[in-house]
Amino acid sequence: MDNFARLLKESWTLVEEDRDRLTGHFYARLFLLDPELRKLFPVQMAAQRDRLVEAIVAATQVMDDPESFDEYLRSLGRDHRKYHADAAHYETMGVALLDALRSTAGDGWNLEYDQAWRDAYAAISEKMQAGAAADDDPPYWHAEVLTHERHGPDTAVLTVRALQHPLRWKAGQYVSIEAPRHLPRVWRTYSVANAPNDDNVLEFHIRTPAGAGWLSGALVRRTRPGDLLRLAAPMGSMTLDRESTRDILCVAGGVGLAPVKALVEELTSWNRTRWVHVFYGARHADDLYGLAGLTELVAAHPWLSVTPACSDDPDFDGEQGEISEVVTRYGPWTTHDCYVSGSAPMVRATLRALAEDEVPPPNIRYDTFGNL
Repeated sequence: MDNFARLLKESWTLVEEDRDRLTGHFYARLFLLDPELRKLFPVQMAAQRDRLVEAIVAATQVMDDPESFDEYLRSLGRDHRKYHADAAHYETMGVALLDALRSTAGDGWNLEYDQAWRDAYAAISEKMQAGAAADDDPPYWHAEVLTHERHGPDTAVLTVRALQHPLRWKAGQYVSIEAPRHLPRVWRTYSVANAPNDDNVLEFHIRTPAGAGWLSGALVRRTRPGDLLRLAAPMGSMTLDRESTRDILCVAGGVGLAPVKALVEELTSWNRTRWVHVFYGARHADDLYGLAGLTELVAAHPWLSVTPACSDDPDFDGEQGEISEVVTRYGPWTTHDCYVSGSAPMVRATLRALAEDEVPPPNIRYDTFGNL
């Protein structure tokens, strides 16, 4: 397994700097092999190309961790039921993927790399199809928007109720969302911001970046109560370990607060012995949209503390600096279970800070899918 994982990661370096070419070749080959597959994808393919690259990178990163590899791919297979993917589709995608890797890597590609990716894709597709076959839930849930609250020009908090079937998730997980009224066949992952409940109600915190994020923009600016969305199967491993006795550190940046809020909500139902420290960062005080709700939780639960920080607001009456830097001031965190959520740069910086603090890697949880 060590040599197998090495070959995958080593060969990936031949193509990772040319992802646009890789994904463009993949989809061109895929639709040439099976033109009917084009109907399953959105008209604008830019976001979908990003999802493909993220999935490939995540799979190669966990290949040498059999337990994580298995669960990630089974959950990915459950999620891909929303595309109505079958065995023939998986086979066609494998042919297109290998062809794209060979073409993009050029002369650096060799038979060892080729066989490693053949074996890897066989394992990936087998586990994804097994996960899909074992799932009795629908391919996706229809969900009605119940509330929609704006926080500034680019952030919204909305709640939705999944209809027809119970939707079972764990605090810290995420789901894929489609807004068929605005952008049919465009899916993107968003963390669930509340703990599981019997009402089938999920909360999402969504921010649309400037000049990007078509689906996020539609959900922030155009979605209204009463609209119907689609939600795919829950995914993600950033969940609580109830068997652990370690205290908990949560680090959230921006709308990365969503899964942290869900984790804290779940803890309020059973935690009595573990101290929980939440660090919540943003650029400006106005961006700390969830601080009031966290403050209410602190007042009700003495085991919870919240430390807000701003990186670009000299008038903020609190911690100043990047949240990854602020966390280190309060360390060490070597005896804590650590949860990290936010933008990719924020997550990377925080992981580096925790590594320098010598926090054991098994004690750190974050989701690679959609983040790194």
